[in-house]
Amino acid sequence: MSDEHSEPDRVEARSHLLPEEAAVGSDDPEAQAEAILTESDDREDRNMAPDTVLEHRTSDQTVTPSEPPD
Repeated sequence: MSDEHSEPDRVEARSHLLPEEAAVGSDDPEAQAEAILTESDDREDRNMAPDTVLEHRTSDQTVTPSEPPD
């Protein structure tokens, strides 16, 4: 996988718990983040056609807001 961030950087960034994750807690946020990222990468690889080029975009790059932000 070609990524602009190294694997440790991805795990560190994802290990910060989302609000719903923080509500229930985590014994090991980094291990949880690593498992989530591995599963996500596996799903990306499995769902691609052989000649597909995968683009990574954020929602603000793909969705036109219907209302101006507050």
